[in-house]
Amino acid sequence: MDYRALYERVGAVTGWDFSRLSVIVEGRAWDFYEQVAGRCDADTLLLDLGTGGGEKLLKIAGAARLLVGVDVACAMLETARRNREAAGAGNVRFLRMDAAALQFPDGFFDVVSCRQGAFDVPEVARVLRPGGVFLTQQVAGGDKLNIKQAFGRGQGYGGHTDGPSQEAYIEAFGALGFDVQAFEYDATEYYATPDDLIFLLHNTPIIPDFGRDAHDFEALARFIDEHTTGKGIKTNSKRYMIIACKL
Repeated sequence: MDYRALYERVGAVTGWDFSRLSVIVEGRAWDFYEQVAGRCDADTLLLDLGTGGGEKLLKIAGAARLLVGVDVACAMLETARRNREAAGAGNVRFLRMDAAALQFPDGFFDVVSCRQGAFDVPEVARVLRPGGVFLTQQVAGGDKLNIKQAFGRGQGYGGHTDGPSQEAYIEAFGALGFDVQAFEYDATEYYATPDDLIFLLHNTPIIPDFGRDAHDFEALARFIDEHTTGKGIKTNSKRYMIIACKL
């Protein structure tokens, strides 16, 4: 699947904002950007990797002195800048930059965050000051498992991953002398309507190339019939979070 093309397409339309979806979530153990904001104060310099349309970062603009969101997708950044103007957040900047080649001085940031995007452990370590903290939330194996089983394919399905594993990240930070903690949850989600679920599948890589094969909609119809409950169409949201402190 061409993830970059998907990311650019979604960025031009929605950014990385799925708040329009009607979904009930039960069992979510944390809100990632609340965790990030809790590590900030009035003097904090914060870097957000893979910031997308900047929706989440803008919501915590008051938590830090300066917040910088970087992304490689031009369409995402255009959306992020429009969102910033609408929010009137003068202390937030959005820049086009590869997370594996950050154009910032060593030890520049107090906090670095990355929600469900790619990052490079040595680059994170380089731009963090001593005593600084890195937080990331990533999609865990087993996310949307019943959907992937219904289609017989999906992101991370069958043990295949698109990048380093949780264990590999923990080992890499540990090797650089970071103090590392890891957390995980497996929440239950109920999507109110088929349209909500279709929007999710069209605009994420959960099911690669969803909709290009006519059989996808047959599989989806069967899935909806089998998993509709009184609360909505049931699936799961599995996430892990790593918090790594630079000593």
